[in-house]
Amino acid sequence: MANRRRGVRAAGAGLLAALAALGGGELVAGLLRPQASPVAVVGATVIDLTPTPVKEFAVSTFGSHDKAVLVGTIVLVLLGFACLLGLLAGAGRRALAATGVAGLGLVGTAAAATRPATVPVDAVPSLVAAIVGALTLLALVPAVPPTGGARILPTRGRRAIPVNTRRAFLVTGTGAAAAITTGRLLASRAPAGTLLLPPPAAPAPPLPAGTDLRVPGLGPFVTPAADFYRVDTALVVPRLLLDDWTLRVHGTRTIELTMADVLRRGLIERDITLTCVSNEVGGPYVGNARWLGAPLAPLLREAGIPAGSDQLLSRSADGWTAGTPVDVVMDGRDAMLAVGMNGRALPAERGFPARLVVPGLYGYVSATKWVVELRLTRYADEHAYWTERGWAVDAPVKTMSRIDVPAPFGRLRAGAVTVAGVAWAQHRGVAGVEVRVDGGPWQEARLAAVPGPDTWRQWAWTWQATPGGHTVEVRATDAAGHTQQSSRVTPFPDGATGWHSVAVTVT
Repeated sequence: MANRRRGVRAAGAGLLAALAALGGGELVAGLLRPQASPVAVVGATVIDLTPTPVKEFAVSTFGSHDKAVLVGTIVLVLLGFACLLGLLAGAGRRALAATGVAGLGLVGTAAAATRPATVPVDAVPSLVAAIVGALTLLALVPAVPPTGGARILPTRGRRAIPVNTRRAFLVTGTGAAAAITTGRLLASRAPAGTLLLPPPAAPAPPLPAGTDLRVPGLGPFVTPAADFYRVDTALVVPRLLLDDWTLRVHGTRTIELTMADVLRRGLIERDITLTCVSNEVGGPYVGNARWLGAPLAPLLREAGIPAGSDQLLSRSADGWTAGTPVDVVMDGRDAMLAVGMNGRALPAERGFPARLVVPGLYGYVSATKWVVELRLTRYADEHAYWTERGWAVDAPVKTMSRIDVPAPFGRLRAGAVTVAGVAWAQHRGVAGVEVRVDGGPWQEARLAAVPGPDTWRQWAWTWQATPGGHTVEVRATDAAGHTQQSSRVTPFPDGATGWHSVAVTVT
């Protein structure tokens, strides 16, 4: 029993060394560049190396918690390995164990050096983590017994190695927790600078009466920024300094814009729905907002469109890229460099200080957040992040509909039941929505008003429900006359298809 307790103490020394390393790395990253956090750079590298089917499984299984699951897995693996290194140190191999702990930090250094948008300072947090972790392990498992009586862990054939006192463990653990917490608080601080939005040169008209059916359980027509879906590869939200932000646009010549330049360009305000290509049938990755931004087409004309250019390659501050068809940007739709959302500056999670919004395309080719560079190029010459992983180059949003009310597996009372939801076919518009029960005849739903073809559309239908179990289905038809197909297709490579259905019980 005594040997077991001593082994636990040695493993605990390794665990605390890893926590101290994390604390040092997170604290330095919070002070310098939050995206250079050791966990963030390792996690981002793991995301890049993960096969597409595994990524799709993670998104569909864990939803918006996929990043938390990844970070938790990385930390658990790190701590487990650190415990083994602690046992190794307690068995008399202090130098080898300390080298192992330092090696964990150096993995972060290597990951930071290979990130697309890396800068020299990105290596510093992981280097600090390596040094702090190694020194902490050596301090907790010293070479000679300190005064005051360290616990001795017996070894076979080697000199006994002391494992330090409970007080040292408590101090180390408290310091590590404080450093991690402080680092995370620094990383989550608001971006420096206040962005005051000017009135739009071309404001959006007031929403027509009846855009929101106000059915209980049905979300609002305009999605609040806090509730807007988020799907991206950033484990740490980039916190860009407003005064330092610039946008470089590379065409036949290169132009560079500050935020002041963007705000002087004559902003437009439009209601536009965005959708993620990873959205499963009936999924939550769709939202509608009122965006404010500078039109993209005049900006590209100013930079000059090289002959043969068919791709607008946009790059985020964290190195992520998207490829948007040039002809789509230039066809007259309200493609913009957005700086505002629902009357306010973009929140950090939604792309502050600027992002792309191109109606009618899935987000992975149209909605780059934290954008810092635009390049007019060719698909044959440069490949964006997701297209080089097998996703489609052209990604027009497919006509889709969703039932929000009643909820799946709901229990309802017999009689009049309101069935309601949303449908979308961005840049074509929704012309009709139909609902049916148990495979019966399709019934026309009532459609809400919309400001234009680039937003989703609410719908509702009254069902005279009878007792028993029932399946309710919905389908939409867009303004081009296309009715969404019934066959279920997974999101890869160009978006899901299929009719959404819910099963309910009526009593």
